Amino acid sequence: MRIVTIFGGSGFLGRHIVQRLAREGWGIRVATRRPELAGFLRPCGDVGAVAPVQANVRDAASIARAVAGADVVINLTGILNERGRQTFYAVHVAGAQRIARAAAEAGASHLLHLSAIGADAASPSAYARSKAAGEAAVREAFPAATVFRPSLVFGPEDDFFNRFASMLRLVPVLPLFFEGLPRMKLDGLFLTPEFEAGTTRFQPVFVGDIAEAAHRALDGEAAQGRTYELGGPSVYSYAQLMGMVARESGHNAFCVPVPFFAAAILAHFVQVLPAPLLTPDQVKLLRIDNVVGPETADLAALGVEATAAELILPTYLRDYRRAGKEPATAS
Repeated sequence: MRIVTIFGGSGFLGRHIVQRLAREGWGIRVATRRPELAGFLRPCGDVGAVAPVQANVRDAASIARAVAGADVVINLTGILNERGRQTFYAVHVAGAQRIARAAAEAGASHLLHLSAIGADAASPSAYARSKAAGEAAVREAFPAATVFRPSLVFGPEDDFFNRFASMLRLVPVLPLFFEGLPRMKLDGLFLTPEFEAGTTRFQPVFVGDIAEAAHRALDGEAAQGRTYELGGPSVYSYAQLMGMVARESGHNAFCVPVPFFAAAILAHFVQVLPAPLLTPDQVKLLRIDNVVGPETADLAALGVEATAAELILPTYLRDYRRAGKEPATAS
């Protein structure tokens, strides 16, 4: 039995990869800070095939124990908000480097590292800069590592579409962000604002497609040392995504234009909340397109046919509809 250690295996993407590899008969160690909370993954495989183990990316010794004897290592750890010792540097750079070094020292044949589209050492976003630094640290310690850079990941437990659908249950308003100040246009005797809002582009990728890509990568279909950018079959503007949320959750939503500078001010105050809806760094990310680059290896290079968001979103956003309510529209 081949053994894989998956750091972050109990998270949204991790549980799908665990399920996919378990079907192929892998022995799976789910490395997590709280293994007692990962027991729900045990039934994914045969008895004893899926085993949660304790590991902390800030502790090299626990990482070494988790990867000892593993044929393959997968690092899915990542955060969107910094909190206490869980900083972008600690998780995305130092933690990733420790995992890569431990995988190399343990003699693992393959390391799969999860990064993100937009990883760039020159990015205005600290998140994106840390992802780029993490990739560099991984490459230094394990040159043959395969790197996945997904766009916005969607699926039944995602934190994007579910979050906005939950918001619509409380307030029928969705924000659309735009750059600068609105242009004023003379309309008869009146000046009216004119602007384009929600134009940032995304290429949402289905979580099941990434799990399939991971399976194929570990089975030798990915070129070691290569970076793959993973996106779905279509590119959408942020405004289009908000429209899809409203339609599939069955809520009539009013889209309110919000300038980025105002969003940054609001984020400065709400970032101190336990689970902030927005942080200043996320505002910076929302200004940048999140799509697969031209001439880059993608899902197709791994033999995976990308799944359209329109096929999957209705299967779980309908849970937010009122009884008997049909899909609605955004205005």
